[in-house]
Amino acid sequence: MILRIERARPIPTPGNATAIMNAGHRSARHIASRKGPSICHARISPYSSAATATAPALEAQAQLSSILPVTSTSLSQAYQIRAGVVLSRPPLLTRDLHPFEKSFYLYQRRLNERLALPFPRYFYFKKDTPADIDWKRKMKQRLTPARDIGVYNPYGPEGWNDEVLVGAQEAEPAWQVKRLLEDADASAPESAGADAAKGVEGAAVAEVGVEVAAEASKKKAEPVERPMPRETEADRKGDQRSLDRLMQRSLYLVVQNKEGRWVLPDDQIRGRETLHQAAERVLVQNAGLNMNTWVVGNVPVGHYSFEYLKRRPHPERKNVEELGEKIFFMKARIMAGQANLADNKLGIKDFKWLAKEEVQKVVNQKYWSAIQNMLTDR
Repeated sequence: MILRIERARPIPTPGNATAIMNAGHRSARHIASRKGPSICHARISPYSSAATATAPALEAQAQLSSILPVTSTSLSQAYQIRAGVVLSRPPLLTRDLHPFEKSFYLYQRRLNERLALPFPRYFYFKKDTPADIDWKRKMKQRLTPARDIGVYNPYGPEGWNDEVLVGAQEAEPAWQVKRLLEDADASAPESAGADAAKGVEGAAVAEVGVEVAAEASKKKAEPVERPMPRETEADRKGDQRSLDRLMQRSLYLVVQNKEGRWVLPDDQIRGRETLHQAAERVLVQNAGLNMNTWVVGNVPVGHYSFEYLKRRPHPERKNVEELGEKIFFMKARIMAGQANLADNKLGIKDFKWLAKEEVQKVVNQKYWSAIQNMLTDR
């Protein structure tokens, strides 16, 4: 039989409470010192171990830095930058009028004829002279002093009806020019005859009669000056290489490159030249020196980019392959001269001067979608 003797626990009293608490604190410190490092030491130890672990890493980095670098064999990618030129010839004539505009201008002239004062005939023509007789004849035919507004009486009961329908022949400029020429042709003989009939009085008639007759015949033979037509010979022949066509429209230089595609003139930028300098060089190398041109500004008006079906090595830079081309277009004007492909250095086969809708017919659709907003409708 084993007897187990336990120490009697002291009964806490107000007198020994402080002693029991001090003994408990000493026991806790004693157990903690036997178990291992303190809590504060346990928290600091990971940082101290990391600091000691960086020493081998620094030595390894120093060894790697002494090794020579190995050059990369991967190719860098880039686009070929090119400068293009939108070279245009501006309109030389006013644009063709819309049928509504033609009718409106004719209405304005008829309205002015109705509101103006009557024509003072005897201020310009002496009564019963050939000129006065000719005036009476013309007034009987057209009912108005104006020669290009058709048959219209501004002071008659139908004078208020001065409107014309859209598409009426009286509103066409060609018809009006024809009426003016007919009036001028009919007036020349009568005016010459009137001058001859006046002559000089008395004995001077016999002396200068021959001279008056010669002068009258000269006036009869003098042709009436005609206006130049709006349609030129190049328009009638359909010559798209001529600048003397579509005088009321803007024309643009389009070239056929060595691949056979119709494009605006362009070439790769060389060295450190700017877009402005490259555009001037492109014009000279494409169309020769026989053109007086002006490159407008230093900022491109648009761009076009496309990618190659197969990547190409860069012609000047090693370890660089070209993904495609990016063309930046500069605006330019031609003031004189004509394109000449005799000495071109870019392999240009042909050229044309085309209006906007004509350019669309010769270039591909993707190229057209990029340049259409750079070209004017007129």
